[in-house]
Amino acid sequence: MTLPDQRGRPDSVASAAVPARDSKQMRRIALAGFTGTVIEFYDLTLYAVAASLVFAEVFFPALGPAAGTIASFATLGVAFVARPIGALIFGHFGDRLGRKRMLVTTLLLMGGATVVVGAMPTADQIGPAAPILIVLMRIVQGVAAGGELAGAALFSTESAPTASRGFWTMFTSLGGGFSIVLANATLLVVGAGLTDEQFAEFGWRIPFLASALLVLVGLYIRLKIDESPVFEAEVTADDDRQSRSDSRVPFVEAWRCQPRHMLLVAGVSIMQAAFTYLGATYFANLGTEALGLARNTVLGAGIAGGLCWAVGVVIGATASDRFGRRPVLLAATATAVVWALLVFTFLESASAGSYLTLLCVTMLLAGFEIGPINVMLSELFDTRYRYTASAFAYNIGLVLGGAVPPLIGASMTAAHGAFAFGLFVAFLCLISLLSAIGLPETRGRDLSDVRASPR
Repeated sequence: MTLPDQRGRPDSVASAAVPARDSKQMRRIALAGFTGTVIEFYDLTLYAVAASLVFAEVFFPALGPAAGTIASFATLGVAFVARPIGALIFGHFGDRLGRKRMLVTTLLLMGGATVVVGAMPTADQIGPAAPILIVLMRIVQGVAAGGELAGAALFSTESAPTASRGFWTMFTSLGGGFSIVLANATLLVVGAGLTDEQFAEFGWRIPFLASALLVLVGLYIRLKIDESPVFEAEVTADDDRQSRSDSRVPFVEAWRCQPRHMLLVAGVSIMQAAFTYLGATYFANLGTEALGLARNTVLGAGIAGGLCWAVGVVIGATASDRFGRRPVLLAATATAVVWALLVFTFLESASAGSYLTLLCVTMLLAGFEIGPINVMLSELFDTRYRYTASAFAYNIGLVLGGAVPPLIGASMTAAHGAFAFGLFVAFLCLISLLSAIGLPETRGRDLSDVRASPR
């Protein structure tokens, strides 16, 4: 049975004008999405873990341990605020000029900023200039990240066969999970033969500087892929594209045509962002500071958490190809509401073993939801503003879910208890659940229909 597109044509007929890439090309596209996202989010995860472990001492020593940790997490928040700006910039030009150029640019920006962080002088060496430079580099990283994941995901979705879009798009998401493993493993290996003082002095810099090699690999792979066939078809179909290109603003079109869908995407993205970044930052800091776990124990748990995140992505993405995007999102967000009410109370007095279990379940749920999200983003919006709409809406959700909970977690728990913080996170997950209820099913939708009516 074929699903009708937005103008009533069968999907199989409508999609015939825009053939998917063959298996060889799809493997190359999947590799490009995977490696690019690994590099981009290796840098982000590396910073998040380093901020939990050493940045308070290295860049904010004058504030003291507690306030320095808060300041380190605040720099994480700065990057999240910058992400919607990056989504607008790269989404706009990605919808106007093509997806491939923007994904190459985001890769170079992220990699360059990460190398600079690795070479950054400390506050003891250059005083207040150090935290200022850190904030500037975080803004650059945030801008680059804002155009990366949604852009890489839609590139895969626009190139894949209709029946297996979830499968092929999941490789982009898997790059994020592998980056969590890689960042924690790199810090673990580097720090294995170092004392805490040596690690804080120079050890943490090595993984940042080494990311330059990863950027070169990712750049080579991304330069070898062809532009998305759906985008190429849209350019070809638009005979009047040149004469109206100056007046076409994808962001304005998106809000005019699909404002409700943009708000729902922002809402449904909150849960996975909250669980992912709480697992990558809040858990790491709480494990070392409150629970007194060894640094290597926390990093080892982070590796396990990243693997569980990746497993969740595979399950969520493949299940969405079989059962639909919406049922998987509903299952993930409903479970997350209940889990949020439990996890932080148990975490407060966790042993090393229970800490590992709580982290792994949290990351598994985050991956399970992100599996269908990335393919749904591309299927939900029209081609002429797809990059802009999906990237902006998704990153607004990441600001609310990824920046706020890690920043306020410690202070809210200290003032009102762990269960109060769990209630707050559960409320965020409830927003995602209600948003998932409001979203339509998109599996099988025709991506070549670039002239849908406003709705």
